[in-house]
Amino acid sequence: MANKLSEFLIMKISLGFSTCPNDTFIFDALINGKIDADGFEFIPVLADVEELNKKALSVDLDVTKLSYHAYGHVAMNYKVLDSGSALGHGNGPLVVSKKKIPPAEITEARIAIPGNLTTANFLMSIAFSQALNKKSYLFSDIESVVLSNEADIGVLIHENRFTYAERGLILIEDLGAFWERKTNLPIPLGGIMVSRLLSESVQIRIQKCIHDSIMFAFDNPESSIDYMRKYAQEMREDILHKHVQTFVNDFSLSLGTKGRKAVRKLFDLGSSQGLFPKPDKEIFVPFVNY
Repeated sequence: MANKLSEFLIMKISLGFSTCPNDTFIFDALINGKIDADGFEFIPVLADVEELNKKALSVDLDVTKLSYHAYGHVAMNYKVLDSGSALGHGNGPLVVSKKKIPPAEITEARIAIPGNLTTANFLMSIAFSQALNKKSYLFSDIESVVLSNEADIGVLIHENRFTYAERGLILIEDLGAFWERKTNLPIPLGGIMVSRLLSESVQIRIQKCIHDSIMFAFDNPESSIDYMRKYAQEMREDILHKHVQTFVNDFSLSLGTKGRKAVRKLFDLGSSQGLFPKPDKEIFVPFVNY
């Protein structure tokens, strides 16, 4: 009985998410007291997504944003929440360079990636399996790395998808379009994961909190602008809004059947190519119709 009662007392939950506008848009209401947190006190930990990916390897956080590629390595310790994912059509990572590079030459090129555990690197590994000359950089530095000739090719995510052309870079491959051609499914980029050490009832309550935070953001789109701007790499308001429109959608509210199918497809492909083990436990927190 004591354990049951403790779940309804104030419970501190460490919550990791990225500084990118889609995440600060999603979590603004929950972190800044604009909605009911259902008895939880969420302790925010903001970091680059690759840093969060690495933290998950040692299970540092109760709830965290992860690249779906990284989740393949920690599925034994975390489950996928139904709300909060970045998943959809036309929003995948972009492969760019200063000049046109034939596909045959990509295998020899120096490639700047936003982290080994990112879904961007997963897609590069699927699309260009022989391209192994990769080096990890902070995602916001990749444009500059390519422009300075430190790398021949860059794999762009987040805000940089919207700015590369005006900075003199050209598109080599749209990895999201590659995924959609291959699978006819939306691309699962990142999701919000919850520790398996928490009870299922707590997992479901956290899931609803995130769902409610997204609903508040959709209903009050200007409310989160200051929180987004506080952490964004790109400060232009039009870019912030374009970023949110690209990465926060109906799949963010709920993965649904199609979203879950896309996530399972990513795991099937990744495990079949030896990129991570196939999960041997149920990976999704049960869906609840709020």
